[in-house]
Amino acid sequence: MFPEMCFPTRVVFGRGCVQTLPAELVRVHARRPLLVVDRGIIGAGLAARVSEVLEAAGVRHALFERVDQNPVERNVREGVEAYRAAGCDSVVGLGGGSPLDAARAVRLMVHHPPPLSRYDEAAGGEHHISAHLPPFVAIPTTAGTGSELGRSAAILLDESRRRVILFSPLLMADAALLDADLTLGLPPFVTAASGMDALAHNVEAYIAKGSHPFADAVAIAGIARVGRHLLRAVQDGTHDPEAREQMLLASSMGGVAVQKGLGAAHSLAHALAPVAGLHHGYANALVLPAVLAFNREAAAERLADVAVALGFDPRASVAERAAASVEQVRALKEGSGLGGGLAAAGVREESIPALVAKAAEDGCHRTNPRPCSPDDFAALLRAAW
Repeated sequence: MFPEMCFPTRVVFGRGCVQTLPAELVRVHARRPLLVVDRGIIGAGLAARVSEVLEAAGVRHALFERVDQNPVERNVREGVEAYRAAGCDSVVGLGGGSPLDAARAVRLMVHHPPPLSRYDEAAGGEHHISAHLPPFVAIPTTAGTGSELGRSAAILLDESRRRVILFSPLLMADAALLDADLTLGLPPFVTAASGMDALAHNVEAYIAKGSHPFADAVAIAGIARVGRHLLRAVQDGTHDPEAREQMLLASSMGGVAVQKGLGAAHSLAHALAPVAGLHHGYANALVLPAVLAFNREAAAERLADVAVALGFDPRASVAERAAASVEQVRALKEGSGLGGGLAAAGVREESIPALVAKAAEDGCHRTNPRPCSPDDFAALLRAAW
């Protein structure tokens, strides 16, 4: 038997648990799912593995793979068309954050009228989201976004390229299958970038403004798991399933913790993806040390806890531990092969004004422990250069 948890999404965890997908579909009264993936999942053979599980159980399904690296409105529209054309009654998302976000958005738009922008969190879109949603099962193949336990999706509008955030507890998956076997073949860069994304989720949630003791407890446990297992997963993830399992748990913990809020690192990462084309986790890795240094005085005690979770001496002073947390995060970034800064990643200096504008309009920094002005964002970018 596999361990089970509810947050309130039902979670099945363990190597090989993808085999339980047909039973999970029966549990939510789904007979013909649309399997949403991207081309990378096709190329890695993971879509075929899941299709084989469904076919062996006699579950007819359709496949939709037209999902961009950063999902766009067109992907959602075409996914809904594929869902209807195949007579589907449910959605299965398989992949990293992009396919899972796209799958969640397709699920929303199957029974909700367009345009997609109507459901933007920034415009009060949550109030337009009803419970009239088909069943949804999420299966992560990376240990980073935690989207399988999240309640939001980020989609770029076709014309304006503005990022719409769909957010509602109603958007949470009915079930999530955490099968570390699906992550064993991840290359080192993707493992590192995804793992730093998981770290950013947990750290930014833990130091975010507001009070959420449950999220805090999950976040600090997620931080400790990343500290113990990220470098192992990067260095030999194919032969270290324990490291893969623990990183997958840390990622899901981040997906739970972010309901408290995030911070300036995510606002910058959300700008770097569309403007500079960076992988979201890589972008977070590049800016997180600078953002934590910026937040040191405003969140010293919280950052001191982060340092202890990452293995620093708990007997040191709060100031010493807070300072150490920044260096520990930087060491994890560099130790996992993500050395260098934004310039080395190909970000052009002339992009700074556009990056600042997009970061300032992103909602994540509203819960950053220290307010961020446009000048602050520009300074953070230069500090991460």
